[in-house]
Amino acid sequence: MSVTPANRVRLVVGISHPKAGRAFTLMELLVVISIIAIIASLILPAMARAKARAQSSFCLNNTRQLSLAWMVYADDHNGQLAYNLGQSARNPVAVPATGGAGMGDNWVNNVENWEMNPDNTNAAAVVATGIGPYTSKAAALYHCPSDNVLSDLQRQHGWGGRVRSYSMNAMVGDAGNFSQSGTNVNNPDYIQFFKTTSFPRPADIFVFLDEHPDSIDDGYFLNREVSPAAWNDLPGSYHDGGASFSFADGHSEHHRWQNASTKQPARAYGISPSLPMVITDGTQDYSWVLVHMSVERSPETFSTSNIPIWSN
Repeated sequence: MSVTPANRVRLVVGISHPKAGRAFTLMELLVVISIIAIIASLILPAMARAKARAQSSFCLNNTRQLSLAWMVYADDHNGQLAYNLGQSARNPVAVPATGGAGMGDNWVNNVENWEMNPDNTNAAAVVATGIGPYTSKAAALYHCPSDNVLSDLQRQHGWGGRVRSYSMNAMVGDAGNFSQSGTNVNNPDYIQFFKTTSFPRPADIFVFLDEHPDSIDDGYFLNREVSPAAWNDLPGSYHDGGASFSFADGHSEHHRWQNASTKQPARAYGISPSLPMVITDGTQDYSWVLVHMSVERSPETFSTSNIPIWSN
């Protein structure tokens, strides 16, 4: 048969497209969407948990690296530990007339708050003093990746986060005017550790921890043995309801809190109820921190050789 224009039309019309009749119906499309949603609901929480575990690992590594820097600092200073000063050291009246250290000598030189204080973001100042040079001035080591808490004012100014998430155990290091007698006025019945050789059980005494964002201000994490039990400073609970700790022997570990009151939500203005916070739902967490804060002082553990030597 010869192909004429009319025949060509009839031939084309008579050919079936290979995918004709295979389009999705609305019901099939809805089933596919439902399956995708179910898969996403299973995968996304797992991805979130994986991200949280990764952040926890980074945080744990940060505390370990800070402890290593703290140890090297002590090696370079004849075993004397880095200064660990509260924010009162910024007040000249608080520095003994005979001389002493200020925040510029501290293990970290900043005091954080929820205002537009440059201490919140000045990473250069944080790493310029104390153990900073022993961290290769790596400011990232001072910040927990899970800590993104900011006040409304700070967010409005486009801040991404504050520079420091970690504090040091108040019973570790020279605490300035708080410990010039050889004991810490905040915990006189416990040993203040001034030298690397003064730890009876270094694996049991923590040095660094991530502190709650509403509690952290200076780098001096303080709790007292009081009755009724109360938090003076509150540890962090970023990681599965727990915090990262590094210890005087150099190891780090994650500790999960047991009491609900320890796991306060971040409010970016202060703990509720305000600190000191009386504990009403059990003291397991508070007791754990006290036990790993220091050891009770006996007459045998105190001598004039334990009194710090002030230097500038």
